[in-house]
Amino acid sequence: MCGVVGLMIKNPSLEPDLGTLLVPMVGALADRGPDSSGIAIYSEKDVFSGALGPIGHPWKVSLGSDSVVDWESVRAATELRFASDASILPAGMLINLGESEVPDLIGYLATQWPDVRVLATGQALQVVKDTGRPEATCERNHVESWSGYLAVAHTRMATESAVTALHSHPFVPAPDLCIVHNGSFSNYASVRRRLMSDGIEFDSDNDSEVGARFLAARLAGGDDLEEATRWVMKEMDGFFTLVIGSATGMSVVRDAFACKPAVVAETADYVAVASEYRALAHLPFIDSADVFEPQPEEVHTWTR
Repeated sequence: MCGVVGLMIKNPSLEPDLGTLLVPMVGALADRGPDSSGIAIYSEKDVFSGALGPIGHPWKVSLGSDSVVDWESVRAATELRFASDASILPAGMLINLGESEVPDLIGYLATQWPDVRVLATGQALQVVKDTGRPEATCERNHVESWSGYLAVAHTRMATESAVTALHSHPFVPAPDLCIVHNGSFSNYASVRRRLMSDGIEFDSDNDSEVGARFLAARLAGGDDLEEATRWVMKEMDGFFTLVIGSATGMSVVRDAFACKPAVVAETADYVAVASEYRALAHLPFIDSADVFEPQPEEVHTWTR
């Protein structure tokens, strides 16, 4: 079933309250996806330490694993090798370093800690994923204290693949680009084979990752976000609601039959989207918000 959430802050004075507003949204959809969850935050800060990224370390790399990892050892080794700084999380780690060092970091992790995976990279994007109840993930990671201008989150009820952190959404197929998905793609295996033949690598066997990788491939080929999203609708068979986050904004789209629910609330201060209205009911000024359900195959995009 799954639940999707998106919250874009339009009024900068609300950015410190992003986590406070987000946690009830995720909790309201926990019963739609009780087995695992993931949260993406776009922020100029390291939301886990609360500090601005150091000068010369403008790139964020979110790490996770499905195995038990000695994260303190990973932090000590990477800080020494890359002169980076890092924050250890309950289910992973965030490293701040220069963009040019990211490929070297990925190669180093692959040889020294092969069970550690890169969940996300970007100048603004930070991601945490974990198994278990979504409310518990929010509590363990102190999400209510996070600040930022955009959040995209997912509560998962697994149907196509294993219940692990790495199979959880959001999927990040390119820097500062993340996708969450409620629904299922029926032709993901054939699309996956085609993408792999083009040299695209996958981190899981999740059908949702296929849609994310296809979207990223279209963007890399020159499409803008709306055109790339429409190609996803053309190529991927199935029923879905997608929420897409980028460094500059957020998009939402439903399939041609709009079988999977979605509701949007927009005010002068924020745009919020969720699988159910109850996830929006606590938001400020919701009584005067423009509330609507996206129509089939309509691509709605908001920018900062």
